[in-house]
Amino acid sequence: MAEFLGLGLSHYPPLSMKDEDMAGLLRNVILADPSIPDRERDPANWPELMRLEWGDDEGRNAAAGHRAALVDGFERCRAALDEFQPDVVIIWGDDQYENFREDLVPPYTVLAYPDLELQPWAQAQESSAMRGRPNYWDEPEDFTVTLKGSREVGKKLASGLLERGIDVSYAYSPLHHDGLSHAFLNAVLYLDYHRKGFPYPVLAFPINTYGRKVISYRGFFSHLDDIRELDPPSPQPYRLMDLGAATVDALAETDLRVALVASSSWSHAFLTDHTFRLRPDTPADRRLYDYLVAGEYGPWRELTTPQIEEAGQQELLAWLPVLGAMDHLGRSLSWSTFTESDVFNSNKVFAIFD
Repeated sequence: MAEFLGLGLSHYPPLSMKDEDMAGLLRNVILADPSIPDRERDPANWPELMRLEWGDDEGRNAAAGHRAALVDGFERCRAALDEFQPDVVIIWGDDQYENFREDLVPPYTVLAYPDLELQPWAQAQESSAMRGRPNYWDEPEDFTVTLKGSREVGKKLASGLLERGIDVSYAYSPLHHDGLSHAFLNAVLYLDYHRKGFPYPVLAFPINTYGRKVISYRGFFSHLDDIRELDPPSPQPYRLMDLGAATVDALAETDLRVALVASSSWSHAFLTDHTFRLRPDTPADRRLYDYLVAGEYGPWRELTTPQIEEAGQQELLAWLPVLGAMDHLGRSLSWSTFTESDVFNSNKVFAIFD
């Protein structure tokens, strides 16, 4: 019988940057949006946490503390992964106009890739905001990571899901984006933050979390008054939980040790209109986090797409397959933490389900 470990983490792109650049999205992009009212742009009118993080240096000093909290979360998740010694690491994350583009936007896809030679700083796309920027490790643009793939497990999983009525697509090679999208590559880079190596095969499982904005806004920042024709929506939250449960069933009869990983921050400032895109929707995140800590999966299943979009929680959909799997297995949290931030674009949650 298969054994399963559940993890939740962030792939926050600015963690790859130097501390002085971590608040750059707010400092250089969002605050430059002329459609945001002047009163909202004025730090004197911001919430206390946001003013404290911003300080008198526009978030530069606060970045070190934010980094330390995230690195601690990744270290705990990596320790759990090393103790479990998985045969495969299945990662759910968003595709931010990387492979999901005008020619094909599936609800979700099993990427049954072979081993990959990746150059994270050369292959960085606009969505990760890293191309041409110095990275935290001072690694050169030709820095290369060898990542083990898991094509056979991918084929088995796709077959098992289709047999169970989950109409999943699959791919053996990238369509547009070289290597892996940043939701998956960053997760691996951060789980190997201290560069000791990452020996576990990875099976990426992207979801169209951006839904109505995946093509129209290319899954990224826009001005508040930039109104475009929207795309069809993302998959329904309850179906993503069903997907996670079916993943467990599809692999249950194997002898595999399977790590199931959710890769995303929670609400994102640049997606949250009612905060003028200045900060995330922390109350909405806190409500869901309280349900997570209490082991109450029902309210997650009852989430609607409009609720997700209103709170700027599109990427949080990547957590739903893991929660569906943990609910199906009868698992609860063994450890978790909520790192709150206004200046650094998103709240971050780490979780371990033993």
